[in-house]
Amino acid sequence: MANQIQGCLPLYEKIWIKRKFQRVMDTLILLLLIMLLSYRVFSINSSFTFPWFLAFLCESWFTYTWIVILNSKWNPAVTKTHVDRLLQQVPELPPVDLLVTTADPVLEPPIITMNTVLSLLAIDYPANKIACYVSDDGCSPLTFYALVEASKFAKLWVPFCKKYNLQVRAPFRYFSDVATTKSEDSSDFKQEWLRMKDMYDNLSRQIEDVTRKPILLQLEGDYAVFSNTEKRNHPSIVKVIMENKEGLSDGLPHLIYISREKRPEYEHNYKAGAMNVLTRVSGLMTNAPFMLNVDCDMVVNNPKIVQHAMCILMDSKKGKEVAFVQCFQQFYDGIKDDPFGNQWVTAFEYIIRGMAGLQGPFYGGTNTFHRRKAIYGLYPDEIEGKLADKMLIQQLGSSKEFVKSATHALQGNAYSPNDINFIEEAIQVADCGYEYGTYWGEQMGWLYGSISEDVPTGLNMHKRGWRSECCTPDPIAFKGCAPGDLLNTMIQQKRWATGLTVVFFSKHSPVMGTLFGKIQFRSGLSYCWLTNWGSRSVFEVSYAALIAHCIITNTNIFPKGLGLWIPIALFVIYNMHTLIEYLTTGLSIRYWWNNQRMSIIRTTTAWFIGFLSAMLKLSGISDAVFEITQKKNPTSGADVDVDDADAGRFTFDESPIFVAGTTILLVQLTALFIKVLGLQPTATARSGNGCGIGELICNTYLVICYLPYLKGLFARGKYGIPLSTIFKSSVLAFVFVQFCRSTVIG
Repeated sequence: MANQIQGCLPLYEKIWIKRKFQRVMDTLILLLLIMLLSYRVFSINSSFTFPWFLAFLCESWFTYTWIVILNSKWNPAVTKTHVDRLLQQVPELPPVDLLVTTADPVLEPPIITMNTVLSLLAIDYPANKIACYVSDDGCSPLTFYALVEASKFAKLWVPFCKKYNLQVRAPFRYFSDVATTKSEDSSDFKQEWLRMKDMYDNLSRQIEDVTRKPILLQLEGDYAVFSNTEKRNHPSIVKVIMENKEGLSDGLPHLIYISREKRPEYEHNYKAGAMNVLTRVSGLMTNAPFMLNVDCDMVVNNPKIVQHAMCILMDSKKGKEVAFVQCFQQFYDGIKDDPFGNQWVTAFEYIIRGMAGLQGPFYGGTNTFHRRKAIYGLYPDEIEGKLADKMLIQQLGSSKEFVKSATHALQGNAYSPNDINFIEEAIQVADCGYEYGTYWGEQMGWLYGSISEDVPTGLNMHKRGWRSECCTPDPIAFKGCAPGDLLNTMIQQKRWATGLTVVFFSKHSPVMGTLFGKIQFRSGLSYCWLTNWGSRSVFEVSYAALIAHCIITNTNIFPKGLGLWIPIALFVIYNMHTLIEYLTTGLSIRYWWNNQRMSIIRTTTAWFIGFLSAMLKLSGISDAVFEITQKKNPTSGADVDVDDADAGRFTFDESPIFVAGTTILLVQLTALFIKVLGLQPTATARSGNGCGIGELICNTYLVICYLPYLKGLFARGKYGIPLSTIFKSSVLAFVFVQFCRSTVIG
């Protein structure tokens, strides 16, 4: 009887969190926003000016944004998995294909990819049930060399991890966290530890030497295929580096290197194209029903994470509706107090957990377990037994072997090829012309059309009626590399804003998915918070310009008298509310301020430039560029670059992003000087008796937020804003001030 009850227990539970105080504060802020809009509507006859109307439009958008955020945060949920029940109820764990992507051996050093692969090979899962595929979009012999050397080291590293049940299984992380062995450790462990560390240090030096001097790498033997190849012009390369021929559960997994074909005349569709190739090649070789995709810098932090994810995907009642399981992103190299605001701790804690209480979180592009059937375009309620007729070559491509494997996957049958060495077939499905005339990138797989391929792909699955779940075991599943400076942070933010804006205005928009698909209304509204990042920047930039305009022209957009207390109360309560959220999460006041400051900076600069880039793409004038962020080269001798002179300091270059930020600062400073020096024109009845304390508070707050830019105006070297950027911004600021003066004269 006890066994029967145990067999009926769910493999995971969703627990909803009650946050009554947060709901009250969120609602109070919404009421204040509505009161501000109501005040503007009722005073339109006495105070109406064009700036007043523009402020009303901006505040209407802010109110809409807050409604979207409130909707996302309203029903937070935590997913609790039961690994012990999984091992009791599932007699044989399913195979899982591990997919790793890297694109540039300079910006993403091979040693980073090597550590990620080693951590994946050492996870607590039967070795004969996993296969690791690495996509190298840079077609670099250096990356291939690092993986070959990693496979040799893995023969000792993986048994070492499992023998001593190590928690951290990326070598550079393990040897960074454990500087010395403990006194109570056995002598055998100490000896093995020292031996493994020496071997890893030698391996690291070996790879770094070859990376610095590629000429040391002879392109012969297995490396001959890389001769006469270019990054964007080369044939498909598929290499089986390591193979579990005996099928031993305690052996080593398969390790396969892939570099898809690229030709100048073909569109390669960035990461989405690489993921689709990985999906097809893995479908040919191992055809696991589940896939994990990680970026090259996301190392495993919890070796049992695959089992935790399987608890969700294999639950007999709720698991069949789950298309993907998303693990939160955390970072091993985060700088103290997050000076660049790129760690997103509170966003995951409040908004993403809130989405988890709806139809599920959005697909974040990495640290995600996928159901292969969902990636292939299957609906959750589609009858599996009738799928054979639908597997047409027109949908999947011309490879008969791949069509055969996909048919078995879609029908839910356990099918695995007899021989992993389908090299010729794998090369065929990795060719750049294979997808033409098929459904790849349009209705199945990772979707094309946006440089943020993850969100439309997740939207497409939610549109078909699938759900998603968060997986947040303790310790956290993965840890990655955060952008280490302002430039890389802004590059990343600009790329996200560009891609997400394109998604919102495309056929994959959450609005279309809600109206014509199976995306639930509140879930679609939550997606609007994400896909409207670029649009939000337009209104924030407009509001900042309005503040300066009012001070320069001695007009106002804020109420006078008692009405002024509405925006003041809104400002104070919002900041106190967000501060409480940060403190509740265990973060510091400095952390909160850094994120508040960066929220203003990235929205009015990186997101704004990203929005303009998206508009150019949508209008057909120019295409968006996928910019890869620089990853730090890890070493086993230090954890975070705490001694790095650049850690946490703002550095600048001639990017248009910094032109936008410097222009906003110069405009606000000019307005402040005009106010202080009394150079404003005389207020008239039409101008509402001149600008008041509300405009001055906002102006001062913006200058404080842009204080790092103000310091950059007077600093030198990379810490100073380039003269060319200052010149461009000065011209733009001068044009704006002259425009304001002309409106006064007019």
